[in-house]
Amino acid sequence: MKKMLCMLGLLGLALGFAAPAAAKTCELTLTGNDQIQYNKSELVVGADCDQVKITLEHVGQMAVEQMGHNVVVTETAAFKAVAQAGMQAGMEQEYVPSGDDRVIAHTSMIGGGETTSVTFDVSKLESGGDYTFFCSFPGHYGMMNGKLVVK
Repeated sequence: MKKMLCMLGLLGLALGFAAPAAAKTCELTLTGNDQIQYNKSELVVGADCDQVKITLEHVGQMAVEQMGHNVVVTETAAFKAVAQAGMQAGMEQEYVPSGDDRVIAHTSMIGGGETTSVTFDVSKLESGGDYTFFCSFPGHYGMMNGKLVVK
């Protein structure tokens, strides 16, 4: 049986059949601090990526209840409305409105010294689309936001 499988594999190679390419995950990193700031105002996703992983590190020292940070991705047109709905959702839902289709992706809420990440399909984004990433902790979205660009 092993010989037969090996022969079929060699035959497939000889005829030009190749194994499907592995999905390409592109990784982006971002930090947030106790001064209500991200370290970047733009994140760029390559159009050749199948998935994107956004990692957030809270480089401050304050607890999540006092100075929590996350990353939420939405279309820019929806960003302020989603941020405001997140405040209504409360800490129990990490200030992200549950089941809201406007939310493309989001990390968990973290405090100083913690790290979180989210991985999502780039197919949720359009090349040239207008996207914003932001922190949904109450009051933070005005200062902690930036553009997510697909190139």
